[in-house]
Amino acid sequence: MHTPLDFEQLAHAMGDGLVVCDAAGTIVFWNAAATRIFGFTQEEALGTSLDLIIPQRQQQRHWDGYHQTMATGRTRYGSDVLRVPALHKEGKPLSIAFTVALLQAPDGTVSAIAAVVRDDTARWSEERALRARVRELEAAAAVATAATAP
Repeated sequence: MHTPLDFEQLAHAMGDGLVVCDAAGTIVFWNAAATRIFGFTQEEALGTSLDLIIPQRQQQRHWDGYHQTMATGRTRYGSDVLRVPALHKEGKPLSIAFTVALLQAPDGTVSAIAAVVRDDTARWSEERALRARVRELEAAAAVATAATAP
């Protein structure tokens, strides 16, 4: 027997954040995982600009791309994971990874963008620490090589 799928229940049960914005960039859907990731409740997020979670220094670049996507109906991030900085409600920086899906109105124009978001801060911090450690080891190896050279 086939049971109808309740997509809103699914969206709220997901472990990844689901944020949907209309063509103007206003948040129209925000699931429980988005609250866990960003700290803003659904009530705080709905009806606000996506600037809520975008660091100020990234906002112009974000909106340039957002408006271009809305105008053309195309994005290169539909299947590619995008990693960008974001902000938590408490002001602490986050690193997020996400993909997007363009949602269309009946006339075919893009009416909204849905982003499936994951907090990538721990992985980004570990990768940054590993890169720093590699630089330290390379510098130490260069010093050791120079010391043993004739």
